[in-house]
Amino acid sequence: MRDPILLLPFALPPTEHAKDLLASLNTSALAMLMTRATELPALRFDTFAAALPHEMIQYACSPDNSPPIAHQRMQQLGVAAHAGFWFMLQPAYLHVARDHLVLTDVRHLQIDEQTSRLLFESASPLFDELGHELRFGDASHWFMRADAWHALRTTTPDTATGHNVDVWLPSGEHARAWRKLHNEVQMLWHSHPVNETREANGQPRINALWLWGGAHANHGADSNQSTAPNSVLMMDESLIPHALADDWGRWLLAMQEIEREHCMPLLKQLQAKAIDSLTLQLSDAHLVRQWRATPRSLKKFWRKPSLNRLMRTP
Repeated sequence: MRDPILLLPFALPPTEHAKDLLASLNTSALAMLMTRATELPALRFDTFAAALPHEMIQYACSPDNSPPIAHQRMQQLGVAAHAGFWFMLQPAYLHVARDHLVLTDVRHLQIDEQTSRLLFESASPLFDELGHELRFGDASHWFMRADAWHALRTTTPDTATGHNVDVWLPSGEHARAWRKLHNEVQMLWHSHPVNETREANGQPRINALWLWGGAHANHGADSNQSTAPNSVLMMDESLIPHALADDWGRWLLAMQEIEREHCMPLLKQLQAKAIDSLTLQLSDAHLVRQWRATPRSLKKFWRKPSLNRLMRTP
């Protein structure tokens, strides 16, 4: 690992909060690295891409569809899969806004395995009737085989979180078939005892499944695909849920932890010439800004460490 890449999703602060957030940060190592590094061309992504910028970098996938990681995730969870095309299904909560539905962060669903299995078992006959094999991975991940649906365009849940789901629902051939099946699942779960209990306990109802990540068996998207031979992609995802929830207090705390866990050690490695270079990639929902620091660039003592580079648009 001579040229590591540190990818920090949602480390770019929103314009309306940037001044206050950066003033509250005590990240001297990050400030040193950014100030004395060379800024590289920014990577811009389409507003309606099917994945967020960091997901496209992580999986080296195109913006046209969610990354094909279903089979990879099945392997990670020890779920056997025969030949065929598989999708991930994640239990979710759709919030009813004034005139549309909004997907909430699936991380916040607080679903345990027993609850998930009860819902899985209730929904399985609907999938069986249509010839779609359903497999249980864990509380948050199920898998569906649908060989004929390989061209279905889907989006990652983080892409859709907090937005009107109409824009992000599966599209293309067989989209109508999925909507029909999904509607049947939703009707089945509407009065399910699990949801009655959750509502009584003040928890969000589980009223949807998010379909994405379609992949052929024995084929998956591997992270670090797009890195050079001497590079290792290091990604810290801790900022993502806080940014999606507009929880900037916790975002600040997570940034301080990133400073301790990543920035300070990497700065020391650069200073000791234990690594040849460090590339920083900081993203938001549509943009990735990049800086490359080297032991030589750290000698630019006339550049006072500052986070001000994050205040301007490249």
